[in-house]
Amino acid sequence: MTVKLDRICALIGIEAPRGAAHLSITGVASLEDAREGDISFLSNTRYRKYLTSTAASAVIVPSGMDSPPGIITLPADDPYLAFVQVLELFDTRSRGDVARGIDDRAVVSPDAVLGADVSIGPFAVIGGEVSIGDGTTIGPGTTVLPGTRIGGNCLVYPNVTIMDGCLIGDRVIIHAGAVIGSDGFGFAPHDGRLKKIPQIGRVRLEDDVEIGANTCIDRATFGETVVSRGTKLDNLIQIAHNVKIGMSSVLAAQVGVSGSTEIGGGVRIGGQAGFAGHLNVGEGSSVGAQAGVTKDVPSGETVSGYPAKTHMLAMRLEAALRQVPALLKTVKRQELRIEKLEQIIREQEKKHAG
Repeated sequence: MTVKLDRICALIGIEAPRGAAHLSITGVASLEDAREGDISFLSNTRYRKYLTSTAASAVIVPSGMDSPPGIITLPADDPYLAFVQVLELFDTRSRGDVARGIDDRAVVSPDAVLGADVSIGPFAVIGGEVSIGDGTTIGPGTTVLPGTRIGGNCLVYPNVTIMDGCLIGDRVIIHAGAVIGSDGFGFAPHDGRLKKIPQIGRVRLEDDVEIGANTCIDRATFGETVVSRGTKLDNLIQIAHNVKIGMSSVLAAQVGVSGSTEIGGGVRIGGQAGFAGHLNVGEGSSVGAQAGVTKDVPSGETVSGYPAKTHMLAMRLEAALRQVPALLKTVKRQELRIEKLEQIIREQEKKHAG
């Protein structure tokens, strides 16, 4: 694919550099990996050193940044967003790569209701009383059990399992291997055994949600497990029964959220963070990677560590912990000095007693 630089500049809302409007751009790459014909970007000034060695034909940079001579730079107020727009321009993947039309090898219940332009890949199974909205694509090997409703323009990749009764909004993306609506993990001790608690609720994914590969979202014991509009979940995440996640939150890979915890809107959660059950994580808060959250997190707070605490306190404790080996050596030296002083005192006392 070849795009002229002036088209890219028009896309990101800037003027093309003088004399370079018709420069051909054939790909996108990082500063380190770029070759002639590629466009790259720089949003963090710590990587500015790569500008002098990059082979990129053009680089998107922050507005007002001084650039080395000989480099064609495209100043943008938000270089990262501008680069995303360029990536969209070069994105040649399509829904048709996942499924195109309804494959003869798919199994679709006669009770299912399919909207216009629905595509279903080979060996997918669509259960009874399932409804699928206009323009939605269901990948090969995916199973949608009875009573589920899927909105329009959704993209469900191969080998996804959507259990019975789930509600999925419009423009939802579910990546390969995800399981939506599996039983919540609930057991009641009885006579020395664990009796399974029926999980009769459901999962609701609102509009514009994205679910990563091999992520599992459990159905509610009763009521709903909810992922609200615009929220993005990475790969390998576990969302337990009756969890509620607010709008436009982002959870990185391997996060685990225990049952009935409520996460507000605009929350950012780092990879491998874990949450105890029945907590409240306030809107706009941030949770560091590998944090162990055992108590409620106030709105707007940033926490990290285990057990999770305010990030500044966690950093001070971490800094103090690094000093412990030196402190132990100091204590040992002081102990030896004290022992010598005590020995001198005992000898003096004996001398005076004699």
